[in-house]
Amino acid sequence: MYQDPRLQYVTCAVAGNTDTGRQSATHRMAYWEWNDTGDLNHPHVIICAHGLTRQGRDFDVLARQLALQARVICPDVVGRGYSDWLEDPAGYQVPLYVADMLAMLQQVHRAAPIGKLDWVGTSMGGLIGIGLAGEPSIRPLMPAPIRRLVLNDVGPTIEPSALARIGSYVGQHMLYASEQEAVAAMGQLSKGFGPHSDEEWLALSRPMLRPEGAGAVRLHYDPAIAQPMQAMTPEMAAAGEQLLWRLYEQIDAVTLVLRGADSDLLSAQTAQSMAQRGPRARVVEFAGVGHAPTLVSFDQTAAVLAFLCGA
Repeated sequence: MYQDPRLQYVTCAVAGNTDTGRQSATHRMAYWEWNDTGDLNHPHVIICAHGLTRQGRDFDVLARQLALQARVICPDVVGRGYSDWLEDPAGYQVPLYVADMLAMLQQVHRAAPIGKLDWVGTSMGGLIGIGLAGEPSIRPLMPAPIRRLVLNDVGPTIEPSALARIGSYVGQHMLYASEQEAVAAMGQLSKGFGPHSDEEWLALSRPMLRPEGAGAVRLHYDPAIAQPMQAMTPEMAAAGEQLLWRLYEQIDAVTLVLRGADSDLLSAQTAQSMAQRGPRARVVEFAGVGHAPTLVSFDQTAAVLAFLCGA
């Protein structure tokens, strides 16, 4: 019988702006820990990191299965879920997220040593994984190197049309009159997730909502997470792409790229390049899915399970 995950917290530092005299501050990042191995100190740890507007309970279906063979950690990236919101929205970017994940990994390692570390990252969570696995200066700070890396519908090149689509709704409509209205609205925005039963979609949607009284609900995340994306110029995007390719080419981890065959964010061309460069990822595509596979259906979870826990 599956156990429910434990909600835990880690305190993370935020460097202050010395030009304005601001001192360093801290924030708390929440994470969900699953473990059905029978060993509280199991050495195999798998991190599952979510996409831009999502939260750690996105991985419930996958985590329940992985937790039979490993400790599974599903963070709520800062500004989402049960994590704190940042005072300065400029911090809502991958470098800070990478630093937060290092703090989390170090805390998990102190609780029980990590002997084997794997990473599953959807969209933004995949970019965080690239940062952790590909930056040589970070490796000495890691409790263990990332052994296997799953990049779910993301790569160093992100299609501008997808960024425009995502930017058109992030932080725009946060309040809904009812859960039913919110679930339906998220379904319209998330057609790229592919087909789901009503029960599956409700299970994915409920952790996204917080009560507002009189039956109303709001989305869980800080609407200010959109600000860095809105401030991005074409020049900044081009520099970011070059950096991501440099990081990708330095990855030592065995890498699996999952792609929705209809994805507007990860092109087939970029996925092919990822198979030829750096860690020479294996690429698996899922028909009838865009951005991004939810890792709920059997074929999707089976691909991840085989990659991380197979012989």
